Amino acid sequence: MVDHSSHAFNRGLLEFLQASPTPFHAAENIAAQLTLAGFQPLVEGERWSLKPGGKYWVMRNGSSVIGFIYGREPMETDGIRMVGAHTDSPCLKVKPQPDLSSQGYAQLGVEVYGGALLAPWFDRDLSMAGRVSYRDGEGRIRSGLVDFKLPVAVVPSLAIHLDREANRQRSINPQKELPPLLLSEIDGVDQPSFRERLKAQLLAEQPSLTVDEVLDFEISLYDTQPPALIGLAQDFLASARLDNLLSCYVGLQSLLQADDRHSTLLVCNDHEEVGSASACGAKGPMLQQFLERLVPETETRMRVLDASLMISADNAHGVHPNFADRHDDNHGPRLNRGPVIKVNANQRYATTSEGSALFRDLAERADVPVQTFVSRTDMECGSTIGPITSAEVGVKTLDVGVPTFAMHSIRELAGRDDAAYLHQILNEFYRYPHPPGQS
Repeated sequence: MVDHSSHAFNRGLLEFLQASPTPFHAAENIAAQLTLAGFQPLVEGERWSLKPGGKYWVMRNGSSVIGFIYGREPMETDGIRMVGAHTDSPCLKVKPQPDLSSQGYAQLGVEVYGGALLAPWFDRDLSMAGRVSYRDGEGRIRSGLVDFKLPVAVVPSLAIHLDREANRQRSINPQKELPPLLLSEIDGVDQPSFRERLKAQLLAEQPSLTVDEVLDFEISLYDTQPPALIGLAQDFLASARLDNLLSCYVGLQSLLQADDRHSTLLVCNDHEEVGSASACGAKGPMLQQFLERLVPETETRMRVLDASLMISADNAHGVHPNFADRHDDNHGPRLNRGPVIKVNANQRYATTSEGSALFRDLAERADVPVQTFVSRTDMECGSTIGPITSAEVGVKTLDVGVPTFAMHSIRELAGRDDAAYLHQILNEFYRYPHPPGQS
């Protein structure tokens, strides 16, 4: 069970969430922790020489990461214990030509990334972060990360006096109503363009760079309110991007604690919230190509996959006390009652009875409670990287996650104990003594 006297795990999680406002920052922070723990970086464009007992990581697009421990047990009989999560979250992204001016205010053109709840984005202290691609003083194209950190933007609500139906019937037009305010313009004074502001920010964060011109960027807005433990007993964890940086962090900490007896892997993919169809997404070839380089011979690789199992960790819907009727009466997960096995008859989740049985066994070994989620039969079900990874790679997969409120909001809510519970189960998974893919 979770030791309530120690908050070290949650402190680390809160720090990771605060330091990872975009998938680029999340991947960089994951890679930094792996490197600090002795994992060696791999470059996809170079020749690899992977050896039993070695620890490695590889990154693609600066936003997806694989961490891997090459176990000393033979993989073709022992398999690979895999955990998958995703680095992206729904948000507002800045458009390529974003500079807007209206009624004496400088604004930004934005588009909605993923299935975001839009109403919570109003009246928040917003900052900006992401990747900037630029030409340096020698004419080479390079990229760097920026994070403004300070609140530099806001999307103000329309006063109820001007929208009397706001509390009864309210729809949001993202093109018209979401462009955030940056500043008040001064008549006759030219303001720097957004690209010029990015150049200044990049140089402020990395003064040693030579930046001739910002050529392009991938910038997201985010809420500056820091993650926190809240509630009368501080038994809730509130933060942006819990879906799904919480799972990335939990999987990372379990991998860092794994030994080199068994082969263990963590993959954190980008672009899950928009379908995963990219070179670095779960529907792309990143994991498959890693496994092909790890085990080049096809028949041996098939034997490895047959003995392997993937746990897809992505947050689950906790039963909301104000909206309990949105859940099946027998499948309403509660916060702080343990991780959730996610099941769907139409394969929106990849869980099978064999996979869920293994997860229950792992939970018993860890002395951790487990719950189950199934959608109401009259409601559509979301999905994860689980079915995608299972279909693309051919590895048996199950879907799990910690119960969460307000999923896809600018600020989500999870239980204080559930991340640590999942961490304990994944620790058991990474040292499970039998081939996890073979019942």
